[in-house]
Amino acid sequence: MTYRVGIDVGGTFTDFLVLGDDGTRLVHKTSSTPADPSLGLATGLEEIASDAGRSLSEFLAEVDLIVHGTTVTTNALLTRRGARTGLLCTHGFRDALALRQGTREAPYDNRLQPPEPLVPRYLRLGVAERTDYTGDEVTPLDEAGVRDACRRLDGEGVEAVAISFLHSPTGPTHERRALELVREAMPDAYVTASSDLLSQVRYYDRTSTTVLNAYVGPIITRYLEALVRRLDGLRFGGVLLVMQSNGGVATPAEVSERAALSLLSGPASGPTAGLWHLAPHGEQSCLTIDMGGTSFDAALVKDGTPLVMTDAIVDRWRLALPTVDIHTIGAGGGSIARVDDGGLLRVGPQSAGAAPGPACYGRGGTDPTVTDADLVLGFIDDTTFLGGQMRLDREAAERAIEARLAGPLGLDAVEAAAGVYDVVNVAMATGVREVSVRRGLDPRDFPLVVAGGAGPVHAAAIAAELEIPMLLVPRESSIFCAAGMLMSDFKHDFVRAYKSTLPEADLGRIGALLREMEEQGRGILAGEKVEPGQIEVHAALDLRYVGQWHELTLPVRELDADAIAAAFHAEHDLLFGYSTAEAPVEVLACRITTTGITQKPEHGLAVEAGDDAGAARIGERPVWSPLERRLVPTPVYDGHELGAGAGLSGPAIVELANTTIVVLDGFELVVDRFGSFVLYAGERGRERSAALTAAAG
Repeated sequence: MTYRVGIDVGGTFTDFLVLGDDGTRLVHKTSSTPADPSLGLATGLEEIASDAGRSLSEFLAEVDLIVHGTTVTTNALLTRRGARTGLLCTHGFRDALALRQGTREAPYDNRLQPPEPLVPRYLRLGVAERTDYTGDEVTPLDEAGVRDACRRLDGEGVEAVAISFLHSPTGPTHERRALELVREAMPDAYVTASSDLLSQVRYYDRTSTTVLNAYVGPIITRYLEALVRRLDGLRFGGVLLVMQSNGGVATPAEVSERAALSLLSGPASGPTAGLWHLAPHGEQSCLTIDMGGTSFDAALVKDGTPLVMTDAIVDRWRLALPTVDIHTIGAGGGSIARVDDGGLLRVGPQSAGAAPGPACYGRGGTDPTVTDADLVLGFIDDTTFLGGQMRLDREAAERAIEARLAGPLGLDAVEAAAGVYDVVNVAMATGVREVSVRRGLDPRDFPLVVAGGAGPVHAAAIAAELEIPMLLVPRESSIFCAAGMLMSDFKHDFVRAYKSTLPEADLGRIGALLREMEEQGRGILAGEKVEPGQIEVHAALDLRYVGQWHELTLPVRELDADAIAAAFHAEHDLLFGYSTAEAPVEVLACRITTTGITQKPEHGLAVEAGDDAGAARIGERPVWSPLERRLVPTPVYDGHELGAGAGLSGPAIVELANTTIVVLDGFELVVDRFGSFVLYAGERGRERSAALTAAAG
């Protein structure tokens, strides 16, 4: 027997999915340990081994693959506990981090202050050197100045150095020589050159990304080295892979080199998991939502590919590396509800996290959270939470809501809890609009795949707010991202600056750049033991109308200027509602994505259970009805006893070991042949559900 394990370390829980080569599927959750995430990871593995009647070493000896999503770098950035970092830049440009893009983030917020740069000004050192925009040298690199800067940085205890010179995408010689000099003078420092990490225009974006990479580089390197040592000591002889923000996996060595790609490691696998669950139904597009204990993530998959962006913002800093387009807000089960100074109810982004957690956890928390509200409203039960492994304190939840919310608002506890439910649902619906409407896409045209321990509790309300007619809740939705990690491919992205109007572009030069990047990607994948027949290569160009501020990234299959221009006009019209065919189009950069296809788990059929929903009914309890605005007696079903073909009408509650599905008034639920729960509303939803079920055979 051999196993593969997906591990997603979240802010409140660490999720595990164990797949055996005999079809075994084991779901496990344990509390996260924010102070040292590896402790929660090790604890979860020990619990899994114990449940199987084995020691941890015995279990790990049979594990072929571990895919790990981590929040180590995210937490380091959010808490400002990254490495002490220095920046070498072109003389006269050390304030680029403070000036940012030269525009205000929120034009109408006069009080918003820019964030404090990750590198203080006295550690941002200018070096005499200059190349022009074509890459030709104007001023030679002052090597003595670089060495002097290294002495100053070393004396200040700097452990990571970012190098970002002006126009280095077209003339990287100075940066690469400076990189050699820094490594000679500071052999123990983590060093990143912008031309190696992100060879594209826009000096602030490139500098910010390079600084982010250096800032978290030593953190992720130490974490992965310690994790590898711990696993080696426990006789783990398999392969360890790490989830990247671009939706692919990579080896620890590659992730350590491009550390900024781990900043959104955990949620990046969600879209892949959503697509996998819908694939047997013939669907190639979907929206995915994942509501965990701390945050809510929304993403969109179109035509079989998760949407990717190159202008992500992480804690108000630009991350210009290709990143799965995930909109994240502080709206999870642990999000704290409060009444602000103006008397308005607010939910999040502050979270109670894993410790102390919601008031109902009984760990000393006193702030009311979304989970406390869900408990008071009857959506979750105090005796069956996490399959009965964790008893919730209903009275503590009521006390927290009454003291902090109901009293100040002049409501009773149930009404105040309903207000929390409504506010957080609207916030999450807005998050879904961000990844769909912003791209010119109608969310009503996409099935909604629901994930996270808290996601199925709120999904029907989100769908109703957005008029989405159909949603799918995988049976393993509570460990959605952990599952997605075992379905993800190796993926590496490359970019080279090339600026020219399209009619004047040297297509031969563009082709040469694409081939150079392809060779680089194939080399990395070969080092990761990917067979040549399992490699896919996709080319793209960054394009815009001359004079525009932003560009679009457009897939390219053939280097034909007329065809590229026509495709750009069509995409621009789709996203912005207009195109200008007579306006010149210019190229800004060439991109290559190399993908190494990995083995995917099989779709298992539904567990042996009945198709008679009535037989699965285990009772009823008072549950909040958004339609009637009161608690009403609602039937409760054991989801594990609902087999393929079982159906029921809302309002209803379906309880699973690690989550609860709330079926609101107006929704119908049916179990598909793979054990997933399909919810639909209205005639359009019924048609989509019928088509989806038919496609699955």
